[in-house]
Parts: sequence; C-alpha cells; structure tokens
Amino acid sequence: MVIIPDFPEECKTYFCFPEMESLAFCRSMKYNVQNTGPQGPEGGSGMRIVVKVGTSTLAHATGRLNIQRMERLCRVLSDLKNAGHEIILVSSGAIGMGVGKLNLPGRPADMPSKQAAAAVGQCELMYTYDKQFTEYSHTVAQLLLTGEDIKSEQRSRNVRNTLSRLLELGALPIINENDAVATDEIGVENTIGENDSLSAIVAAAIGADLLVLLSDIDGLYDKDPRRHPDARLIPTVERVDDELFTLAEDSSTGLGTGGMITKLRAAAIATEAGCEMVIANGSKPEVLYDIAAGRPAGTRFLTGRAAV
Repeated sequence: MVIIPDFPEECKTYFCFPEMESLAFCRSMKYNVQNTGPQGPEGGSGMRIVVKVGTSTLAHATGRLNIQRMERLCRVLSDLKNAGHEIILVSSGAIGMGVGKLNLPGRPADMPSKQAAAAVGQCELMYTYDKQFTEYSHTVAQLLLTGEDIKSEQRSRNVRNTLSRLLELGALPIINENDAVATDEIGVENTIGENDSLSAIVAAAIGADLLVLLSDIDGLYDKDPRRHPDARLIPTVERVDDELFTLAEDSSTGLGTGGMITKLRAAAIATEAGCEMVIANGSKPEVLYDIAAGRPAGTRFLTGRAAV
C-alpha cells in the first residue's frame, strides 16, 4: 500500500475508495499497454478521460486569458469527445482570471480578496468555456466542490450521481474547487487544497480510464530541469511508491518544485484506483491526441494491472 503523505484520510475514505474502488478496478482499462490495440489518432475505442488544466496553461503572466491556447484546448477536447471519449475537465484559473478581470496589480495576499477574485474569475472562466465548446456543439456543466463534498458520504454520493448522469446525457462536466467559499489555509477543514488531488479523486470516483495533468513541465524528471540541463525525462513510472515520494521531497532533486509532490499524490490515488495518469506539457494541447492514442508523451504512470 502506498502511503500518500499529508493527504487527509477522509478524502481517501469517502469519495473514492469504499464504494468506487471496485468499480474503478472493474472498468475495462482500454488505455493501458496490454489492452491497447490498433488505434487511429483519436485513440480508438472510447475512454473515460479526466483532464486537469492549470492556471499556467490557461492564462498569461498578466492573469489575462491566453485566448489562443484555450481555443486550442477546447477544440482538441471537443474532437476527442466527437471520437467517442467521455471527457471531464478539471480546470484551475478562477483566481488568476479574476485578478485580470478586476485589474488587480497581482494575486491578492488576503483571503477575502482571493475569494472575491475567484467569484469574478469563475464567471469569466465558465463563460469562455461555454462559448468555446458551444462552437463545437458540446454542452458544458459546472460543478464547484469543497472538501465537505468529499468527506461527507452523502454529498460525495450526490457528486458521483450527478457526474454519471451528466456523462449519460452527453454533457462535458467542468469541475473546480469552490474557491469563493473554501480556503487554502493550513488546517482549514473544508478545503481540498489543489486541483491535482481533486482531479485524481474525481477520476477514481467516476471510474475513469485515464487522468491527464496538463502542466508547465514536460513530465517527471530525475532532476530539476530548470537547474540541471542534463536532467532526463522519465517516460514511464510502473509504481508510485514511498521511494518516489522521497526522491521528490529531496531538495537536491528539485522535484518538489512546480507542484510535483501534488502530482505524485494524484498519481498514487489514480493508479491505486485502476486509472492510468499522464503528466504532460499543456502549452501544446494537441499532445492529448498522442496521450489518448497511447503514444509516448510526457510521463505515464501505470496501474498495477498494466505493469504486470
């Protein structure tokens, strides 16, 4: 059993593992190496794919929307959906877009201002997603979650039921943490913390075949590529274990920078639930075609079944 450091036990208990673990493991893993047959560029038979996109992918350094990249992301996701895949998007960016929309000089330091920026930015974010996906005849739905939606057995069941029904209806759910009411302060109980973990919990709960984390880095490296030009990309991780976390926490490796620890936590949650995960660079959303088709891209974390 992999120990996921600093991750609330309740989040592992109610939302995914008691009721959904068997469902996640029983789903046909159409993506993993053993079960991936000849495929076209769209990835062959339909999969249930959770894609997490971060603020650095969606916005310029100014906090304003990166229009070109968001348009490409929505076009690729729409095309994958047209190919028969079920898509769930976990999107950060509400606070960053709110900062730009409110013309603030930078990210606020105080919590009320952060939450106000999130309230404004979430409207802008969903307006843009709705506009982009409508151009490709896809209907989006918004779900804003807090830690209580994960820790409460009844509320987590409601979330799963809603997501399942939305997918049955052909909608494209877009999920974010409800930053307007949750906080990211240490010790506050109603927060999930960050969207890497949220996307993994959602993937496990809904029985996803594949989780993709689009980031500002190409994948997992053996050293920090920003400081070590000879750093090598690790294309495949067969098992997320304590040794890997130790490597990431070692300041000499640099893997703790850029949120790599949270991505390894996400990999531990997803792969234990039978869902493969890929970390890839979101600067070119077209990389999702390669990932869906099983071609080499970023770092792929295999499930136990895929590694056998």
